[in-house]
Amino acid sequence: MRKTTFHLVSLGCAKNTVDSDSMAQLLIQDGYQPTEVAEKASILIVNTCGFIASARDESYGVLRQLAESKQPGQILIAAGCLTQRYGRRVSKEVPGLDGVLGTRRWMDIVQLISEIRSSSHPEPLYHLPDSETVGLDEGNAVRASISDASAYLKIADGCRRPCAFCAIPLIKGTTVSRPLDVILRDAEQLQLSGVREINLIAQDTTDYGHDLGIRDGLPVLLDQLCDRVPGIDWIRIMYAFPGYVTDRLVDCMASHPQILPYLDIPLQHADPETLKRMRRPANIEWVHMTLSKMRTVLPNLAIRTTFIVGYPGETDKEFQNLLDFIQEIRFDRVGTFKFSFETGTSSEKLGDPIPDEVKEERYQRLMEIQQGISLQINQGYVGRKLDVLIEGYKNGLSVGRSFRDAPEVDGLVIVEGKAETGKILPVQITGAMAYDLTGILSRNRK
Repeated sequence: MRKTTFHLVSLGCAKNTVDSDSMAQLLIQDGYQPTEVAEKASILIVNTCGFIASARDESYGVLRQLAESKQPGQILIAAGCLTQRYGRRVSKEVPGLDGVLGTRRWMDIVQLISEIRSSSHPEPLYHLPDSETVGLDEGNAVRASISDASAYLKIADGCRRPCAFCAIPLIKGTTVSRPLDVILRDAEQLQLSGVREINLIAQDTTDYGHDLGIRDGLPVLLDQLCDRVPGIDWIRIMYAFPGYVTDRLVDCMASHPQILPYLDIPLQHADPETLKRMRRPANIEWVHMTLSKMRTVLPNLAIRTTFIVGYPGETDKEFQNLLDFIQEIRFDRVGTFKFSFETGTSSEKLGDPIPDEVKEERYQRLMEIQQGISLQINQGYVGRKLDVLIEGYKNGLSVGRSFRDAPEVDGLVIVEGKAETGKILPVQITGAMAYDLTGILSRNRK
């Protein structure tokens, strides 16, 4: 086992994946080498998720598994959101940890390893400084995660929204936007690496620049991004906040061919009273007006959203209002979550009064309706031609994504035959399922 090898497990969302890849970059810069085999690594790192109970359970499970199989000389570090929120409690739950690193100081990973190796103290070394926000001293790491020809690019961290159910501000602190020139530098590096698609991520992309004094900062960033990286074919916007999708942003999306007609806007619910209890924007008329405006300006717009069912106080009538809403709006993609009770959030006082079986029944009803809507929308693409970013090939079929499909969370386009991975190719759509499309390569290729 070489002392300069590390094995890093990343759990949770794409934003966490970017942090994991950034830690890996700093380790590699310091002379470490990654390995996918835990037994061959001298350093074991788990970048945990602590957002909801199921994510915490997964994080503890992975940590315990590595701790139980840890060999003499190996160092096990728990990093990320779970440790930021629960601190020393994590080491009590997982005997065998050597270090604990919070998500606000992910950039101190090399320093922590050095301190662990120079310390003879039998207790875990805790690196949880009293940092109000995620730090910007990123050590020249490109704040991106690349998968073949696609990449996530983080433009900000933290959140200043008051959502009652959400623990992110407790974990990350308030919004910290990355400097514009640094984001553009990272995008140029992605372009040089052959990336074809950039997915912009933050807890709230539409809040970008607020802390920097930039008014309507996201379209400002997008305008400059399109100028600086003309070789990036697709730019996708994730995690927009209701009420902050401005006319300038819509016009910006329409004026740049690189910006995909796709928007991820997590609405969480559609009943005004439920939204008020959630401390979310409750003006449903704004949603109707804005989505109608966007669909007029961007005729091919694909909209993704997420909802929570079983939120405390959600009545049958409020839930029915949500069902009526999704049937009226007809979203392309919908993710649904059952409410997870979180201590420390402002919803804690509401408790968790709705039984699990009611949450499950509502979840199933909503998803059944949405599957029908998604299928109908997908069937409308049969006979049409879509550009598809090819991402893999197996057993005679190629797999990729169209402009309508964000990585990991949306559907796929399954293409007959072998197509070159990393290319964006025109595909004639021949079939539709609830989530995916099928097709054949078009003879008139670009």
